[in-house]
Amino acid sequence: MSGRTAAPFRADHVGSLLRPPALLAAREQHAAGTLDDAGLRAVEDSAIRDVVALQEEVGLSSATDGEFRRTSWHMDFIYRLGGITKTDQQIRVTMRNAAGEGAFTSAGMAVDAPIALESPIFGEHFSFLAEQVTTAVPKLTIPSPSMVYARGGSAVIDRAVYPDLERFWADLSAAYADEVSALYGLGCRYLQLDDTALAYLNDPAHRADLAEKGDDPETQHLRYIRQINAAIADRPADMHVTTHMCRGNYRSSWAAEGGYDHVAEALFGELAVDGFFCEFDDERSGGFAPLRFVPPGKQVVLGLVTTKTGTLEDPDVIKRRIDEAAKYVPLDQLCLSPQCGFSSTVEGNDLTVEEQKAKLALIVQVAQDVWG
Repeated sequence: MSGRTAAPFRADHVGSLLRPPALLAAREQHAAGTLDDAGLRAVEDSAIRDVVALQEEVGLSSATDGEFRRTSWHMDFIYRLGGITKTDQQIRVTMRNAAGEGAFTSAGMAVDAPIALESPIFGEHFSFLAEQVTTAVPKLTIPSPSMVYARGGSAVIDRAVYPDLERFWADLSAAYADEVSALYGLGCRYLQLDDTALAYLNDPAHRADLAEKGDDPETQHLRYIRQINAAIADRPADMHVTTHMCRGNYRSSWAAEGGYDHVAEALFGELAVDGFFCEFDDERSGGFAPLRFVPPGKQVVLGLVTTKTGTLEDPDVIKRRIDEAAKYVPLDQLCLSPQCGFSSTVEGNDLTVEEQKAKLALIVQVAQDVWG
C-alpha cells in the first residue's frame, strides 16, 4: 500500500476553510462602503497566502484558497452563469442541528436567457491560488450542474426561453464543458464538483418535495449524472475531477439525512469522475454498504472527520471505520477527508481555526499510518 501522486489524495479536504477575523472585518467594511474593491482584494490575497501555507504546513497534497473570495460555496458561481439573474424572491433551505432548526437563505434566481459561459468563472481565483502553492496541487471547487437546477427547479426557468427542458439541460452542460476547458487552459488539473442534490435524494422527505414540484424523485439522480458526465466528457486525461456529496453544511447544521442507498448503484457505477468525496461522519450518513457499487479504478474519499464541531476524533476509531469501509471497496481505493468544508458559507462552522488545523493534521497523520 502506498500514497497517491494523483488526485484525490490519501489525505485530502473538501475545500472551504474558516475565514480569519481580518477577512470577515474587511468584508463588513466593504459592504458598508468604507473599503473599496482593491482594499478587499488585498486582504483576501493576504488571507489566501496564509491559508495555503497552513495547508502545506500540515502536509496536505492539495490546497484550495479556502473559498475566501466567496459568500457561498455555490451561489456566487451560479449567479455568474450567462442566462441567470438574481431576483427579489428568496431561496430558503431548512437546516437543523442539535439546537433546533434554522435556514440558509440566498437571493432567488431566474433562468431568463439561454444558459452560456460568458467568461471563465473563478478563473482569476484559480490563477492566484496556483501562484501561491509550493508543494501542494492547487484545487478548485465549483458547484456541479445539478445545483443550478436544484436551487430553483423548473419553476425558475422561463418557458419562453426553454419551451423544451432538454434544451436547458444541453445548454447547461455545454456551459460547464466550456468552464472545464477554460480552467484547464489556466492550468487547473484538480477540479471538484460539489453536489448536495445527489445526497439529498437519499432522504425520503426531499424526494417527496421533488414529487410535489413535478419532478420524478426515482429518476432525478439519473438526470444529474447524465448532465455531469456531459459536462466533463471532453476533459483531458491529466485533469482529475472529483465530486463531493454531503447533506448540507451551514453553520454546523445539516439539511438531509439517509445513506447513499437510493443513488448508489447509478452514482458509483455511471458517474464519470475520478473520485467521490462522501460524507460519513455520523449516523445521518448511513453505512458503508453502498460502496459495494464502486468499480475498480475509482477512489472514495471517506469523510470521517466532522467539520461541524471542534471535538477531535480518536485516530484509532477512524482507522477502524476505514477497515469497515474496506469490506466493501478495496483499501487501495480509499482516501480520507473531512465530511465537508469548514466554512461552506462566509459565516463558518462552530469551531476555531486551531481546531480546524488539528483536524487537518489528524487526517494527514491517519492517512500516513494507514497507507504509508
